[in-house]
Amino acid sequence: MPQLSPAPWLAILVSTWLVILIIIPPKILAHIFPNNPTPETTELSKKPTWAWPWP
Repeated sequence: MPQLSPAPWLAILVSTWLVILIIIPPKILAHIFPNNPTPETTELSKKPTWAWPWP
């Protein structure tokens, strides 16, 4: 049964994982985002409590 021979499939599997783990992440991480997020203040703003329309 030739489909049980691991020789060609092992090489394909290893080469695929090398491409996924070594080559692709630096290419993705090299992208520059057009707008940097601005830091928000850490103080909590006091909001008025909700005035329900029924008493």
